Amino acid sequence: MPTVMAYHDVNDKDHWLASPRREQFFGPLGVTNIRTFVDPENPRRVGLVMDIPDMEAVMAAMETEAARDAMAYDGVLPETLVFLVEA
Repeated sequence: MPTVMAYHDVNDKDHWLASPRREQFFGPLGVTNIRTFVDPENPRRVGLVMDIPDMEAVMAAMETEAARDAMAYDGVLPETLVFLVEA
């Protein structure tokens, strides 16, 4: 199961940190061990580290309306989203 780091910018880090949408979206995909991070020099840049059992399923899910809705709710700026997979 690869560990993945994802980072992106958000409109409001406090709203993003408090949001239940990460667990609601990623949980049914089997994603576990989700940890959140905030850039101390730029609090609008945030990130996640998580364990993903099926990367193809998650990347396909990221193209759905549900992903767009979750990102919009969380204030994620989708054009800034970057995924890095543990090598």
